[in-house]
Amino acid sequence: MPDWAEGDPLEVAPRLLGAVLTHGGVSVRLTEVEAYAGPDDPGSHAFRGPTPRNAVMFGPPGRLYVYFIYGMHHCANLVTGPEGSPGAVLLRAGEVVGGHEVARERRPAGPDRDLARGPARLCRVLGIDLADNGAIPRLERGDPPAHVSTGPRVGLRLAAELPWRYWITGDPTVSTYRPAAPRRRTGP
Repeated sequence: MPDWAEGDPLEVAPRLLGAVLTHGGVSVRLTEVEAYAGPDDPGSHAFRGPTPRNAVMFGPPGRLYVYFIYGMHHCANLVTGPEGSPGAVLLRAGEVVGGHEVARERRPAGPDRDLARGPARLCRVLGIDLADNGAIPRLERGDPPAHVSTGPRVGLRLAAELPWRYWITGDPTVSTYRPAAPRRRTGP
């Protein structure tokens, strides 16, 4: 794992923008990420400590923490470390820059800008699933973006207001911001 991708997730997240992640015959230039600060962050899967599901987050940096969400999608985080400190960066969106044919086989509908626009689509075009939990990804530093924007994280109920989502300003592959839907109360 390159040293520029290790450390505090709030420092690593903006450095990942423009980096190229290659997996499953496809390369994606990262355009949007979100930082998660482990036990200090109620939005993190690691907030309440280690579990079988999040154990990779507590391991060495440079591994993928992959989880299944809504019973249909995979999402991937890059564990930033150090070991025992479960900081991670969610890989939210990117631009396919290699392996277009394979990406199109995995996501045949929609325009090119939407191929890896959102964390589930990104995992789908890269062929990332639960079998890749703990894998060491191939990650190459790209050209740093000229302008980076920050804002609230997407879809969280807790600590969503923290400006820990980073994206390349004006890039068309960045996902649309959506706050978490309010929970519906049932019963009296």
